[in-house]
Amino acid sequence: MENREDLKSILPYLPLKLESSTLAWPHQVIEALKSLSQGPSHSRVDSGEVLFLAISDLRNSLSLSPHLLAPSAADGYALFFDEFLSRAESAKWFGEVVPMMANLLLRFPTLLESHYQYAYMIMVGIETGLRLLEPQQPGIVFLSQEVIAALLSCAFFCLFPNASRGAKHLPMINFDHLFQSLYENYHENQEHKIKCIVHYFERIHSCMPAGFVSFERKVLPLEHKQPFVTYPTADYWANSAVPLCRFEICSSGMIEDQSRDAVEVDFANKYLGGGSLSRGCVQEEIRFMLNPELIAGMLFLPSMSDNEAIEIVGTERFSNYSGYASTFRYIGNHVDTRDVDSLGRRKTKIVAIDALCSPGMRQYRVDCLLREVNKAFCGFLVQHKPHQEQNLLHSNNSWDVRVSNDFMDTNISGIQATLNEGGKNSPSADKTEASQNVENKSKISLCDVGIATGNWGCGAFGGDPEVKTVVQWLAASQALRPFILYYTFGIKELQHLDQICEWILCHNWSVGDLWNMLADYSTKRAKGETKQGFFSWLLPNITV
Repeated sequence: MENREDLKSILPYLPLKLESSTLAWPHQVIEALKSLSQGPSHSRVDSGEVLFLAISDLRNSLSLSPHLLAPSAADGYALFFDEFLSRAESAKWFGEVVPMMANLLLRFPTLLESHYQYAYMIMVGIETGLRLLEPQQPGIVFLSQEVIAALLSCAFFCLFPNASRGAKHLPMINFDHLFQSLYENYHENQEHKIKCIVHYFERIHSCMPAGFVSFERKVLPLEHKQPFVTYPTADYWANSAVPLCRFEICSSGMIEDQSRDAVEVDFANKYLGGGSLSRGCVQEEIRFMLNPELIAGMLFLPSMSDNEAIEIVGTERFSNYSGYASTFRYIGNHVDTRDVDSLGRRKTKIVAIDALCSPGMRQYRVDCLLREVNKAFCGFLVQHKPHQEQNLLHSNNSWDVRVSNDFMDTNISGIQATLNEGGKNSPSADKTEASQNVENKSKISLCDVGIATGNWGCGAFGGDPEVKTVVQWLAASQALRPFILYYTFGIKELQHLDQICEWILCHNWSVGDLWNMLADYSTKRAKGETKQGFFSWLLPNITV
């Protein structure tokens, strides 16, 4: 084990020690966990207050400083488990769930060793073991749901060392700030975030899930690096002849409830999870409460740069909810019925992309426009290891695309012919004919997996909804996704979106056409030459 580079990279961030080529807990921790596993009649842990004392003892046995925990975490644990749970709920939690978590932690070293033993078998030729997925290094980690449950149990007991996480730009993963936030500035939504987490542990106590989850850092290299698509320039977008994909508008419903097997966009913070483990309670944080296995990625995924995205496949949803932000409420159990793929992952694909925060007027500068479209493109593009991909075309029309065989349901040679016939980027090429060629031959979509998204980077982040809508449409189209499901959430800026999209599609615009129009508008807006929204500027007769 000591020779594994993947383990070496993550070991400083785990509470386990490597002794004689074996992962292990310190002896004092083993004894404490054995006591907890036998229930409150043996451990005396039957309240939130005593639970936190047990957490402190575990941390002391790991030589973790008590000063590195949130100051009011103890009060938060006591408040939730001693005030907000009924007597029956408390009896179940301390009598059944906490002992299960302790037993899981006792098995954690063995689980992790088995994980490394079989990591090379999941995807032949691809490293999948738990490790630090460093910035600018594309890579993937596969974890069983049982290993994730052990990791989240560590987080609940605040066992992860956090002294050096900041130096690696890693988000905090222990739950102390989550509970501190409950106590220091009580809001009901914070209580209900914790209810989602507690429900997750109750569910795995009832039945430990047996699937897998993958966490992938996706990168658009800033310099040319075969065989990957590099970070596009403005000319790349301006010259693209790729047709725009279908645009389907959902005026009601939520992204996580879509039933089309689309990739679901996480309106992310550059630090994965954002405020999930503190006070945050908007789109990303809510999704992390519904699918708590997402939290595991916070252990080993440093913050995203402008040319990076994170894709997570396979997490299970455990909770239902209502409301948003201050009105968020846990409303009960969710049974996840999504199918499982050949790698044992639920067909729930979530891509985390972080928009510019509070961009103001600078969001209309071309460099910022380029940053946003490339961020979305990085998230939406299927870009895997070389032997899994085929470089379909690289020419001056910017169709430089790789595609995973896992997603393909169309003959490659047929797609190549479609591209050659329909993608001529010359003055004599007939755009209507090219568009018809594309429509007749699978619309050059190399997979049937679309994008489910909404007002990414708007709301709290302050982005322009009209611009962000178009940016995501451009990115999805250039990534050869077949469709976008766009959830408008009823905002007034998008009330004419269906008419705008219909007009654009009827005129057979390419990605380059729409990009050039958006860039022209943005330049004028940045210079103060117009104060209109993009849709009104583009089609004043429709939006009046």
